[in-house]
Amino acid sequence: MYETILYEVSEGVAILTMNRPDKFNAFNERMNKEITDALKQAQKDPEVRCILLTGAGRAFNAGQDLGDVLEGDVDFGGFLRNRYNPMILQFQKTEKPIIAAINGVAAGAGMSIALACDIRLASDKASLVNAFVNIGLVPDSGGCYYLPRIVGMGKALELAMTGEKVPAEEALRLGLVNQVYPTEQFWEESLAYARKLAALPTRGIGLIKRTMYKGLELGLEETLEYEAYAQEIAGQTADYKEGVNAFMEKRAPRFTGR
Repeated sequence: MYETILYEVSEGVAILTMNRPDKFNAFNERMNKEITDALKQAQKDPEVRCILLTGAGRAFNAGQDLGDVLEGDVDFGGFLRNRYNPMILQFQKTEKPIIAAINGVAAGAGMSIALACDIRLASDKASLVNAFVNIGLVPDSGGCYYLPRIVGMGKALELAMTGEKVPAEEALRLGLVNQVYPTEQFWEESLAYARKLAALPTRGIGLIKRTMYKGLELGLEETLEYEAYAQEIAGQTADYKEGVNAFMEKRAPRFTGR
């Protein structure tokens, strides 16, 4: 079905693996489109309750495959609008939790795509590199949106202006990643984390995601109103009823994602 990614669903988790290991999973046009399509597929599939994004081989994603753009003059604006912007927007439009399992280097747009995920887990051998400045470019693919919101403006500017590699433990300290696991247990731990989220109220999590991102752009009064709107929707779900019943009956809830 796909040429540059692998896609499978297991126990409520859609596992999306960027699969160009000989190129350190660098993006080409087909990969941009296939990731976008896979996210749309996962959003539509009621069996999918969490998405786990990772890379094949030693890298998470090394950014744009420069061999794909070196020939001739490049219209960088059109290039981003056609290839990257729709993909990054789909991460936020997908109202299911998306986890980046950063197994190795995440550089350039590979770092940006990790930041576009809701949760980031890293191997202790992983690193993140805002590499754009090293070839005279500006962070793109949402890098200028997510990075200052995650680490603050001062640190974001430093990382973007220097292009220095951030090892996993430093990334954890900065809040760039949520957890760091030993390489030997990394995939097992990442999958367990994803399955834990997949067992939670999927629609509620989707509404949390939507409302949190809305809150980044709205004032307090507008955010309060949007919270009320989202709560009206959440209060009508089967998982809300199950959660209340489980609490009253002193048992573990059995959420279905509906």
